[in-house]
Amino acid sequence: MDKPDEMMSGSRYLAQALREYGVSHVFMVPTVAVPALTAMDDLGIVGVMTHGEKAAAYMADGYARASRRPGICMAQTIGAANLAAGLRDAYMASSPVIAITGGTRPSSRYRHVYQEVEDFPLYEPVTKFNAHVDDVGRLPDLLRQAFREATTGAAGPVHLEVQGIQAELLANEFSVDDSTGPLAEMRFAQVPPFRPTPEDAFIRQALDLLSSARRPIVIAGGGSVWSDAGAELRELARLLMMPVATSLNGKGSIDEDDPLAVGVVGSYSRASANQAVGEADLVFFVGSHTGSQVTDQWRLPSFGTPVIQLDIDARELGRNYPNAVSLHGDAKVTLRRMIELARPVTDRHGWLETVVGYVQRWRASQRPRLDSSDAPIRPERLCKEITQALPDDGILVSDTGHAGIWTGSMIDLRPGQSFLRCAGSLGWAFPASLGAKCAQPDRSVVCFTGDGGFYYHLAELETAARYGLNAVVVVNNNRSLSQDMKVFRTASDGSSRTDPMWVFQEIDLARIASDLGCASLRVTSAEDIGGALKEAIGMGKPVVVDVATDMFAFPDPPFGGRDFYDSAP
Repeated sequence: MDKPDEMMSGSRYLAQALREYGVSHVFMVPTVAVPALTAMDDLGIVGVMTHGEKAAAYMADGYARASRRPGICMAQTIGAANLAAGLRDAYMASSPVIAITGGTRPSSRYRHVYQEVEDFPLYEPVTKFNAHVDDVGRLPDLLRQAFREATTGAAGPVHLEVQGIQAELLANEFSVDDSTGPLAEMRFAQVPPFRPTPEDAFIRQALDLLSSARRPIVIAGGGSVWSDAGAELRELARLLMMPVATSLNGKGSIDEDDPLAVGVVGSYSRASANQAVGEADLVFFVGSHTGSQVTDQWRLPSFGTPVIQLDIDARELGRNYPNAVSLHGDAKVTLRRMIELARPVTDRHGWLETVVGYVQRWRASQRPRLDSSDAPIRPERLCKEITQALPDDGILVSDTGHAGIWTGSMIDLRPGQSFLRCAGSLGWAFPASLGAKCAQPDRSVVCFTGDGGFYYHLAELETAARYGLNAVVVVNNNRSLSQDMKVFRTASDGSSRTDPMWVFQEIDLARIASDLGCASLRVTSAEDIGGALKEAIGMGKPVVVDVATDMFAFPDPPFGGRDFYDSAP
């Protein structure tokens, strides 16, 4: 870019810096930093105005996960608390989102200024870095620090509170000279900016254990995806004859038709993966924290099973299991070094045959539901059709709850496809899919959500139509929050009197989508799903596929078999 002027406004500086970092979209609810948004528009950065601050944060999160680059969201002070709530999912999923909000002024505090509340503390639990910008001259170094914090180690959200309800401090000018530093540090424009490698001595210790174990297994997490370590993961697994399970965040790290793939492990899972991890005598976590979901409340692996853990965040090493070996490093380069130092293993055919048997039996048990022509439609059949319809470069974005279980367990991904999953905030998937489409406009983006999740941010259909964000939203419409059925019916001794707490009215969501400017299709027959998905993906416009599914169709529990859900009327 041209050498900057001696004096520059904070608004212009912010716009030029974001362009240098490669930011293409900024997500916000007005009005905040309007002169900066105007300057961004002049530079080709699209300001996406949403209908809610949480949706703006979710869009920035989807953008970040789809691009592995920081996503930017903004709000004025009255919306800052909502924006903070929207960062919770990015924080749980280690996603690099940068939130910029207006903030209080020292001269106005404690005087009941209209709409003014001290929101800054709300960001402490959901960010890696939370800073005030009280002097426009500090904008350059604090913005660079925000990008550094967001992308280094385990990525995560950060927050800059700019003084003024609408961040008016940015209107001030400051001197830009050699002491100001660069507009952008391009190393921190994407994840990961650094790829540390453990010492060879520790890698050899890990390889010795992996080679001597009789039944080792790999659990690949979100860190393997952020690191783009799929090829290395598959190569090491073949070299050492180790099956591979994934967390939900790690889904897609291995072709799910690969003989070594056993599926998603934990509580939102395939029984085959849980069986395999339960039988393993050594578990190798790659870029995965050992939290409650991936371990099914720390039952997989059971305590006493030796664990090796590789993570770019040293704080995670040994957090929930006493590691036999801890490897502090980036997944891609560490696995590559392990491949270089490893000796092939050739004597694990029995273990692999056992694991393949788990997968085959699981697939056989699910086949009747995957092929079902029942009406209302089985969600498993919907998932089978998505597996077949998703393009080779498709991005599948999934909500949490049953949506996470269905997509995690029933949809098979192949190399070239991506899976972005909600880390726990129901309603995340639809706005996140719009952000993903902004980041990857040439790839097909398919969102899978239930009607309960879709209702959270239904208004963003208008946003999708206004900006031409051509995601395909598949709604598993069972007229309910069916995952809550057991809770309420148990509390009422099996009575239906609590049904209004989880059962919705029968609503034609396709018609609502049409009224809000999007294309729409309504599917009531299983035989029509495939054609509808193919049509929707080919439309080149935002489209909702409203699929009428069975309210009483429930996923299997983590270890297979059926329970209370199957006895529901």
